[in-house]
Amino acid sequence: YVMLLTLSPYTPTYRDRVSPPGVMIRPYLNGFTIAFNVSKPSTWQPYVDSMHHFLAAYDDKVQEEKNIECISGQYFIQGGNESEEKKACQFKRSLLRNCSGIEDPTFGYSKGQPCILLKMNRIIGYRPGAGVPVRVDCKVQKGNESDLRAVDFYPGNGTFDLMYYPYYGKFTHVNYTSPLVAMHFTDVKRNYLVPIQCSLNGKGIINDLNSDRFLGRIIFTLSIGK
Repeated sequence: YVMLLTLSPYTPTYRDRVSPPGVMIRPYLNGFTIAFNVSKPSTWQPYVDSMHHFLAAYDDKVQEEKNIECISGQYFIQGGNESEEKKACQFKRSLLRNCSGIEDPTFGYSKGQPCILLKMNRIIGYRPGAGVPVRVDCKVQKGNESDLRAVDFYPGNGTFDLMYYPYYGKFTHVNYTSPLVAMHFTDVKRNYLVPIQCSLNGKGIINDLNSDRFLGRIIFTLSIGK
């Protein structure tokens, strides 16, 4: 009991060995296979509904009301007492452009060009990239590289801006919304299972550990039928 009294509820006691972040994708419904037929809306509508539900917290008006505009390209370091509520930077869904669900409410699924969102797991105090934004890239995990012919990344060139870090924890960083990178798969081989690996790239990032398929990378399968 005495030992517990010495622990802070706001930040971990030891942070000198913080591991690199894992990643996750949205939509995530039935495992890591995203399969649908363009001509059958019932097969892709659940993915679309999941995306809209997930991005509700990123609506531009919601972000403008709760969070502040920050300076891009630098960490948002906040001092003061560790129990003080921290400010959070705006991440508006409009930044995701073609994958925002604003202009195209189906996120490309109705055209056979699905959008998938990638987010890094939250780690208190972690500053990814050591001053240089972490970048995302995607490739065919196994098989013919030509099965994946084109991917667009949003925002910008598919990076996680430094201004969203560090994260200060759920007790004080109450309005924090994790930054996202949208991957728009505009040209994928049809009627075929295409295994795809999307990885984080940056200083301090580990993305090639065979024993952990979620550390710094994620592997999923696209199956787009006509």
